[in-house]
Amino acid sequence: MSADFEPVIGRYLRFAFQGQTYRLYVEEAGQGIPLLCLHTAGSDSRQYRALMNDEAITQRFRVIAFDLPWHGKSSPPAGWHETEYRLTRDFYIDIIVAVADALELDRPVVMGCSIGGRVVLGLAADHAARFRAIIGLQSSATPSAYYDISWLDRPGVDHSEAAVGAVSGLMAPMSPDAERWETLWHYMQGGPGVFHGDLHFYTVDGDLLDRLARIDTSRCPLYLLTGEYDYSCKPEYTLEVGKAVPGAKITIMRGLGHFPMSENPPLFRNFILPVLDEIARPG
Repeated sequence: MSADFEPVIGRYLRFAFQGQTYRLYVEEAGQGIPLLCLHTAGSDSRQYRALMNDEAITQRFRVIAFDLPWHGKSSPPAGWHETEYRLTRDFYIDIIVAVADALELDRPVVMGCSIGGRVVLGLAADHAARFRAIIGLQSSATPSAYYDISWLDRPGVDHSEAAVGAVSGLMAPMSPDAERWETLWHYMQGGPGVFHGDLHFYTVDGDLLDRLARIDTSRCPLYLLTGEYDYSCKPEYTLEVGKAVPGAKITIMRGLGHFPMSENPPLFRNFILPVLDEIARPG
């Protein structure tokens, strides 16, 4: 019996950024237009596993996903134990641009979900010339504190169980059990304080409302796709972004929640393929 390997390649990128040296884990599959994918808070690049195994996508797109420092297989920098991890707006925006440069990506499409869906609005506002198109999944422009996060950062809290409890209700109830639980497993494997540190961006330092006026969709198309089952980023939050950004193309995804690409890949495929078709269309 021959080995049944997936067409996904994983490598480590040695990466100097803002005075620190990082070892970032990067996965990719396919060829063509670069599609740089950003994972959610407290998770990692495995959330995009289905896209990397979809030939309808990988025949035209080079799907790339990397783990932020502290996440997945990307280690924190040396001396991490002497600091408190907190993801800030400027660091997040800048590291995405720096990774795209380090990978020598020529005007990639960037797609992010949750915190990634928020940060892509900053990319659209200030780095539009660097990207071919921007796709936001579960995108909102202002901090969304749907529960008190202060109790997460305590020694007596089981971080893996707490993270699962915080996000499990954000998925659509009809999403398949296997995919739902795999999505939750990724959260269970997060390092102590990482989910809490990411939520600093999502609930405190991630306000991008003031930058929406700078987004010009004639320079860089903006697609916003939001699942209907999500009390963290409600559909109306995304619709508010659309009102502030002329030309933004918005889809409310029926039957999906906060993690559309991982909680129900077959259903998400129905929504993302037309977007990718439009981006790949010549002219």
